[in-house]
Amino acid sequence: MGGKVKCSVVVPTYNRVELLRHTLDSLTRQDLREDEFEVLVVDDGSSDSTAELVPQYEDRINIRYFFQEDLGWRVAKARNVGITHANGDVCVFVDSGVLLHSGALRAHVEAHAGENPVAVCGYVYCFNIDNEDAELINAEVDFDNPSATIDKLRRERRWLDVREEFYRRHTDDFGDLPAPWLAYWTCNASARTAQLRAVGMFDEAFRSWGSEDVDLAYRLHRDGARIVLARDAAAIHAPHHKSFEENMRDAMVNQRYMAAKYDTPLIRMLAEDPPVMFFDFNEVAIARGLPTCAEYRAGQELAG
Repeated sequence: MGGKVKCSVVVPTYNRVELLRHTLDSLTRQDLREDEFEVLVVDDGSSDSTAELVPQYEDRINIRYFFQEDLGWRVAKARNVGITHANGDVCVFVDSGVLLHSGALRAHVEAHAGENPVAVCGYVYCFNIDNEDAELINAEVDFDNPSATIDKLRRERRWLDVREEFYRRHTDDFGDLPAPWLAYWTCNASARTAQLRAVGMFDEAFRSWGSEDVDLAYRLHRDGARIVLARDAAAIHAPHHKSFEENMRDAMVNQRYMAAKYDTPLIRMLAEDPPVMFFDFNEVAIARGLPTCAEYRAGQELAG
């Protein structure tokens, strides 16, 4: 067919071979042609059978496998390996255990069709915070046909994206908020490959769970990308073991790092104790009359 690669799907993974299998299965069912997308699996040092799994898909999708030594949590570096080797105009970030609707990649690509850059938030069903409802979700999901499950969940409005309250408060067109980048989570998200490289890709100093995607989205936003929601870029987040308490502890460390790194009034809110909750962040910033980061930097330049 010889078509142009429209998007590169970057899938970081670590000892989640069965979850990865579900993700790769969903990628074999995309309505883009096989030559229109590629899949880059980046293994952060797995000791399971991940390396043996990936070649099983070579006859169905354009897939490549990269391995990096297990030196602790290095998901930022893993995603950077994918971005560095990407051939597509757009990078789609998908985590292991995320099952894409058959039209998800097409929706991501179409969201980037305009002249101006965007950073796309895909829609994620069944994303549970502390692995709650895991048994119920696993019983509901048809792992052989995630599209049918997503269509059903959409109709019945069940296990909606945990950001749905954010979208309800601010509408789907939330790009003009002070901090729209807070909603950009790379379990299912995309951005233009050239812009990702131009802004420095993921910050590899993030060495524990959380906020490396928000940090990237902040820089994309500052570089002119509008943060947008593409509901048709839909997926299911398969349940897996997690600890909300541990994740939040790690996230706070990373948010304090981000606050010190950029040091603007808006970003400093990330380091407050008690923390300003995700759903309230933009409303609090507006109520306080905080300048946007661009306004603050511009004021500093004038004063200096």
